[in-house]
Amino acid sequence: MAEQKTYRNDGTRPILDSIYEVYRLLGPGLLESVYEKALMIEFASRGIHAQRQVPIRATYKGRDLGMDFIIDILIEDSIVLELKSVEELHPVHYKQLLTYLKLADKRLGFIVNFNEHILKNGIKRVVNNFDESSIEQNKHFAS
Repeated sequence: MAEQKTYRNDGTRPILDSIYEVYRLLGPGLLESVYEKALMIEFASRGIHAQRQVPIRATYKGRDLGMDFIIDILIEDSIVLELKSVEELHPVHYKQLLTYLKLADKRLGFIVNFNEHILKNGIKRVVNNFDESSIEQNKHFAS
């Protein structure tokens, strides 16, 4: 399952601030590659280590399939950013990011759709191996 919420106390605030800054200066509707390059500049200016166009190898049952998928941006070798500039996000976009998280053995990723009038509506948090039952158990104990 994938969780799609935005949290502020998980250490991702500098990343989200960088995304908002790029959007504030460039606005919606440009190519994904423009936002990608601008984000790399913004991350560097904030001391956030990031890599762009990171290949991840596809495997099946431990066997190399001889194919790579490409992560748009990998931050601090742990957080995957999948950038979009589309009319609206679709389930396939979440599945794509979840697949990248699984293949790269990463836990956290964000889909960022820069083609939104209000950017907040275009940022979705996705967690690999998220167990919704743990939330239900925590709710039960919290009551």
